[in-house]
Amino acid sequence: MVKLPVVSGRDVVRALEKIGYVLDRQRGSHIVMRHSDPPFRRVTIPDHKEVAKGTLRAILRQTGLSSENLADLSW
Repeated sequence: MVKLPVVSGRDVVRALEKIGYVLDRQRGSHIVMRHSDPPFRRVTIPDHKEVAKGTLRAILRQTGLSSENLADLSW
């Protein structure tokens, strides 16, 4: 398993957009994205300069991505 990268909330949003997630809504610093194809899975991303490791792990688990996939999609 690859070490989790240090990424911002905007980096996570850009990576999720590449795999079919779209912006659903935003309130304050919480960005809610949903998958464009059924089932419409939703995930909340904090719009912070650095996403905490535990939060990033939860986002990856909810979206079905691995840390390797995230690293490939982020850059």
